[in-house]
Amino acid sequence: MSNRIKHLCKRLSRSADKAKAYFSGLSPEQMDQQIYTDGASWTINQIMAHFVMAEDGMMRLVARIVETGEGVPEDFDLDSYNEYKASKLKQTSPDQLIEKFLEAREKTIQMVSKFEDENLEITGRHPWLGIARVEDIIKLMYRHNQIHQREIRDALEC
Repeated sequence: MSNRIKHLCKRLSRSADKAKAYFSGLSPEQMDQQIYTDGASWTINQIMAHFVMAEDGMMRLVARIVETGEGVPEDFDLDSYNEYKASKLKQTSPDQLIEKFLEAREKTIQMVSKFEDENLEITGRHPWLGIARVEDIIKLMYRHNQIHQREIRDALEC
């Protein structure tokens, strides 16, 4: 396994550990707190559901790009997709969501660990990044979670 692949796997793993520690430390009342006021008006629990669904979706997208060089269609509606997918887990407990996220992230790490450096250079359409390299999409997977966790921390401090 190359150093690039090892680095990505390590970052994915560390990000998952941080997410688990962060969300496990929140009270049930905090998990029910609304964080976003636009769109779906998500609570922390719904954001965690979004983590699960986004991880699975991004993993499948990366696999598709590596296999076919294709990504999502140009007219893909990311907001509708996210709201629909996250709503499918709205009745799932925080502990179950954390477990599902960790399972999905482990699958991502296993997939990435089998890549060669050449795979990281393949490009395809990502719904937010546009045409992007596989490596950039993988980096977004852990940065995506960091962004949401920062927004949650900021909202809880208010």
